[in-house]
Amino acid sequence: MKKSYRVKKETDFQRVFQQGTSYANRRFVVYVLPKPEQKHFRIGISVGKKVGNAVTRNAVKRKIRACVFQMKDQLVSEMDFIVIARQSTAELSSTEVYSNLQHVFKLAKIFNETEQ
Repeated sequence: MKKSYRVKKETDFQRVFQQGTSYANRRFVVYVLPKPEQKHFRIGISVGKKVGNAVTRNAVKRKIRACVFQMKDQLVSEMDFIVIARQSTAELSSTEVYSNLQHVFKLAKIFNETEQ
């Protein structure tokens, strides 16, 4: 994914955490902050040390990025969102990550099923 699609700065992360709304399922927590002035969505990914060592955390982040890239056409633009992986995500396959992300995005109302 291009860098313009990522939330990178700590201040941007904190703004989404403090002003945004959170949605969760058993595997992920998503914070959403609408930003009407943006052309496209931006995503931040957080995987804590409880998930595993650095290799495991990076593998989880790669799976999340790949799934978001696959569903980018169905995601609502003009917002920032942060995806936080819970401890149990380390054992998931890519298809399980995709279905869990899709579920939590539907809860957050940022996934458009009509464009599939």
